[in-house]
Amino acid sequence: MKKNTIVLLCGFIIAGAIVFLLMAATPGSSGIELTLKQLIATQDQHKNDFVTVEGNIIEKSIKWNPDKIELKFDIKDSEGNVLHTVYNGPKPDNFSEGVIAILQGSPTTKDHFKAESVKTRCPSKYEGKDVKDMKNYNPKTHKEKTSTLPKGN
Repeated sequence: MKKNTIVLLCGFIIAGAIVFLLMAATPGSSGIELTLKQLIATQDQHKNDFVTVEGNIIEKSIKWNPDKIELKFDIKDSEGNVLHTVYNGPKPDNFSEGVIAILQGSPTTKDHFKAESVKTRCPSKYEGKDVKDMKNYNPKTHKEKTSTLPKGN
């Protein structure tokens, strides 16, 4: 083989390997993101899909079994839809009522979900009054308030 052909062939192999690694490193990007209402309505269609869904944690439903490292809880949306969830893994930080849980996994039976990943997001009580109202946003005030925070190492 000519030297140019070998270099070109190696270039294609390296490019293919890079594309493969990028696709393998982002399995969640191939999943489906649904609202809680959409998931409950179309649950049978998504049994074999990797789904992302979120909702508010219902505190009285939290059942933590440290021996099995199993977390059972319910989430709900603003319309009252409820999803019963089972997660085998460590209990996330900040896991309490009112906190938004972001679940990734698969629906099982009616209104039940097997989570592979559970993340929490800060509740709205930590947001400012006008977070969604950008008309009242003042960059100068923001800079003044954040300049007093301790700097990370």
